[in-house]
Amino acid sequence: MTSATSFSETARLSLTRALGKNWTLFLLRGIAAIIFGAVSLIWPGITLVTLVLLYGAYALVDGLFALFAGIMGKVALAPRWWLVVIGLLGIGAGIGTFVWPAITALILLFFIAGWAIATGLFQVVGAIQLRKEIENEWLLIINGVLSVLLGVALFVMPGAGAVALIWLIGSYAIIYGILMVSFAVRLRKY
Repeated sequence: MTSATSFSETARLSLTRALGKNWTLFLLRGIAAIIFGAVSLIWPGITLVTLVLLYGAYALVDGLFALFAGIMGKVALAPRWWLVVIGLLGIGAGIGTFVWPAITALILLFFIAGWAIATGLFQVVGAIQLRKEIENEWLLIINGVLSVLLGVALFVMPGAGAVALIWLIGSYAIIYGILMVSFAVRLRKY
């Protein structure tokens, strides 16, 4: 075995261990998404202001957990910038939502759509960068693709009613959360 191969294998194992040590951050992101989705489906008739605040809380919590996951790793062998970007986008989306709670339904729709597309693209990029370092990166890729598809659907069909939007976002959040929890559980073994 060459020293380059040995270093590559050592780097992969170190990254896997570093991600494994922070598996709970991915788990918390997934749980936050599931809770947000369930609340959205249980109370679909909530007012737009409540939806705005609920979305803002979810985006802020998800962003904080992603940012934490991006900066908590002690091993700098693989780029984690995509987690930092996702975290900053989520925090920005959450704070922006709280600063302007009387936002209109159309602006909220485009805000959520843009956030979903940007987050999804960065997750796909991050998963592709990690594909040689960890197993089951396809869970992050599916999450990213789902985010992009949700964002595109919201941009293409902006006239959807508020209740339909709540159901769409709630369903997406639950699926996203389940996939994130699955990824976290798989990381736990490392």
